[in-house]
Amino acid sequence: MTILVGVLCHDGVVVGADGAMTFSAGQIRTIEQPAKKVYVLCEEHIILAGTGEVGMGQRFREVVEGAYKQGLFKSGNTPVNVGTALSALAIKNFASTNAPNGSFGALLAFPLGDKPQLCEFAVSNFQPELKTPDIWYVSMGSGQLIVDPFLALIRRVFWNDGIPSCQDAAFAVHWAITHAIEVNPGGVNKPVNIGMLKCIEGKFRAALLSAEELAAHAENVSGVEKHLRKYKDILQGNAGIDPPDLPVVRD
Repeated sequence: MTILVGVLCHDGVVVGADGAMTFSAGQIRTIEQPAKKVYVLCEEHIILAGTGEVGMGQRFREVVEGAYKQGLFKSGNTPVNVGTALSALAIKNFASTNAPNGSFGALLAFPLGDKPQLCEFAVSNFQPELKTPDIWYVSMGSGQLIVDPFLALIRRVFWNDGIPSCQDAAFAVHWAITHAIEVNPGGVNKPVNIGMLKCIEGKFRAALLSAEELAAHAENVSGVEKHLRKYKDILQGNAGIDPPDLPVVRD
């Protein structure tokens, strides 16, 4: 059970995940324990997060690292070619052991030339889809039905002027994952993991957010929720501000 969230930003990419791994015996869950789901790869140039079978994720990490060594991510290539090549390599790898479709999906953040890229590899068939300034965020995993509407609200309220910065996206990703952790029926849990690919002094570098940075975003999430609660006082006329007029209902 997993929730992944990725956001393409004007200055980089943010990728986050919950931190729980569920063991199972067939269809029966046995135990849950903390697990790492967001990885920084390839000389701190790439962020990878996966949902599904752990072994498939291990194999895809090796596919990405091998492709990086072979020069796939060099600036002469195109983002579509990078995604297509990784998809083909991974599907060939998975097929070698008759792995069925629907076993694994992933988010991959990487720089190409002077631009950040975010690619989704769908769980259903592992086909690549690049995020764009028109469709710049994505969620995956068992918590997607919880997180997608929440991200739509964040877009309407916080991202109404377009693609966000990495700092704003990290806050939103933390909030969305925290929301999923608090209301999901099971299998999505703490800790929140977030990786950021950002241009620093003309070069893109990937890193996981530190415990201190994650704590700061958690505090901001708590702060904005407290601010929203205060609006209840306005609606009830207890804040010294006239509440908005309610519509008149007529038969």
